[in-house]
Amino acid sequence: MAVDTTGTGGPPTGPPTGPPPPAPAAAPSPKPLRPARMHTGDVLRVGATGLRTRPLRAWLSALGIAIGIAAMIAVVGISSSSRAELDRQLAALGTNLLTVEPGTSMLSGEEGVLPLEATAMVARIEPVYAVAATGNVANTNVYRSDHIPEGRSGGMTVRAAELDLFGTVGAELAHGAWLNAATARYPAAVLGAAAAEQLGITGVGDGVEVYVGGQWFTVVGILEPVALASELDLSVLVGWEAAATYLGFDGHPTTVYARAEEQYVEDVAGVLATTANPEAPDEVSVSRPSDALAAKNAVDTAFTGMLLGLGGVALLVGGVGVANTMVISVLERRSEIGLRRSLGATKGQIRVQFLAESLLLSALGGVGGVLLGTAVTAVFAAVREWPTVVPYWASAGGVAATLVIGAIAGLYPAVRASRLSPTEALSVQ
Repeated sequence: MAVDTTGTGGPPTGPPTGPPPPAPAAAPSPKPLRPARMHTGDVLRVGATGLRTRPLRAWLSALGIAIGIAAMIAVVGISSSSRAELDRQLAALGTNLLTVEPGTSMLSGEEGVLPLEATAMVARIEPVYAVAATGNVANTNVYRSDHIPEGRSGGMTVRAAELDLFGTVGAELAHGAWLNAATARYPAAVLGAAAAEQLGITGVGDGVEVYVGGQWFTVVGILEPVALASELDLSVLVGWEAAATYLGFDGHPTTVYARAEEQYVEDVAGVLATTANPEAPDEVSVSRPSDALAAKNAVDTAFTGMLLGLGGVALLVGGVGVANTMVISVLERRSEIGLRRSLGATKGQIRVQFLAESLLLSALGGVGGVLLGTAVTAVFAAVREWPTVVPYWASAGGVAATLVIGAIAGLYPAVRASRLSPTEALSVQ
């Protein structure tokens, strides 16, 4: 206890003893305000608002994108369906058919002649399991009537045909029957599909005849178009013996058709010329008919590339339409932008809103274009009796392309909208 030494009875004046009183606690600093985060659902709802408020404009803009995508999908789908049909035909007909024809002599420039034994020699090649020949009957025309002037033969060719030709080339009958051991010796004929159409003959039976080289031949059959031997379509085929007996055929084959085992086709093709004409192999032409179909497919592919370019132009036009729609939307909705900015929306949120609207608009056109292009492909393929093939990469790529175009088309309007200050936007009436 402290003692009063002054004698006044007042409180002690010495230095205080004990711990000092605690300092007052500092007030907590306020936390900075953060803008509200927009989740994916919020972005989609806000982006769809502009589309719902102006549906006609949105549909027209999406239509531009849809037309471009539909054109590209249809081109790819029709081309793929055509290739699938070609593959189906080749699988049914086989790609192992080889043809041997006379070539042109390098010395004299004249067309060569295959030996009389060419067919038999080709048949000796071990991997060859079917062989048959045709021979052009020179200076012989075909007429429906003996009253038709001689010069109006219509370009049809008379060919002597061996009995195995039908199976070797994979031919099919439209009417009647193929030549047999009996009819091949008598004036009987089988017409190719184009020849029958040109002669106006639609069936076979009693009294159906054609006038061939001054001799009446009874029509016993009509062929379907022969895919791997199209030269037979405009031909009148008669038996080998009948051609020699009634039309003066010299017996030399003009075309030898050979079927080889698939794995040996290239090897057989390499020895066919020497085998068919050992004395002058350089005067022999060897071909593979399926290669002609493949070349046709290559031409179709070239046209496909051109049409894809046109589809790309249509897609670009659609993208310009989306950009135009979004720019006008920004101009018309400046008050809305200013109100949202004054209520706390950030520039990033404004950009996301308009970019989402552009992407939704493009996606709508992309999905619609894929569906429309697929429908066009299906209808076209059904009419042509082709399998319907739409590659998955084309559909996925079409939608992806529209999203890229939508992002590019909506980028500038989105940035422009985000740069508007609240006061500037709200001042526009």
